Amino acid sequence: MNETAIKFTNFHYGYINSDIILHNINLDVRKGSFTIISGPSGAGKTTLCKAMAGIIPYYYGGRYAGDVEVLGVTTKGKRVSDLAMRIGLMLDDYESQLVSLTAGEEIAFSLLNHGFAAEEVEARTKQVLMDVGLPGRENYQLDELSGGQRQRLLLASVLAVHPEVLVLDEPVSAMDPDGANALYKLLYKIYKEYNMTVVVVEHNINFLLPYVTDMIVMNKGRVAAQGFFEEAAAMTYAIPELRRNLPELWQVKLNLEQRFGISLRAWRKEAEALEELKEKFVGGALG
Repeated sequence: MNETAIKFTNFHYGYINSDIILHNINLDVRKGSFTIISGPSGAGKTTLCKAMAGIIPYYYGGRYAGDVEVLGVTTKGKRVSDLAMRIGLMLDDYESQLVSLTAGEEIAFSLLNHGFAAEEVEARTKQVLMDVGLPGRENYQLDELSGGQRQRLLLASVLAVHPEVLVLDEPVSAMDPDGANALYKLLYKIYKEYNMTVVVVEHNINFLLPYVTDMIVMNKGRVAAQGFFEEAAAMTYAIPELRRNLPELWQVKLNLEQRFGISLRAWRKEAEALEELKEKFVGGALG
């Protein structure tokens, strides 16, 4: 039986003076998965992330019902700082999460707040900067770092406490395609090395197709599909208004399967798709 990293049970939420944003959320994020959260704008994806980290409702307030558990422990009555040792959160407005003058101070701030000794702070700071591709940048002023480097620094400060679960809300929204691909390649490397659970909200999930294991699709504040990526993708494709939230390669794949009544492999890269399409449509029975 697969262990659950994050579990929502009959969860509803509305911000102060707002309509209900999340409606009866029931979902499980598998421990050790690399999970994508997709869906149209305004579907409740960011609110779902904040609920995973306990920021909602315990920081923002508002109305809620139901429960959220992180690694088997309810978020009810927990301080955000308590949960931060187990679940790290990186929001899309990354600049607002940076609080220090230098890269080293930014990471040390997070560690010192959790009571780590000075020697441990120094060692972890050095290591985590190497992990995110910023070795030796401890004394760099934040304004000496590019936007992409500051995003990597924030990722480093979240990773420094070694959380078991990492939640990122559109972490490449301000990056060009090359920068986005580089960050996600780095994130996948960290995910594998540290045996983490990773949850990513991403509008353009083409970037994540090589890495994703599971997917959650939100629509109008509700869970429209969830499960292993292949299963959730098929469920999503069955809802015409949500098809564009799938990777382009899988929109093609599922369209061809439906149109020709065939079964295609679980494509992760364009080269794989081209190879199989040549086999089936050029040299094969459908040619």
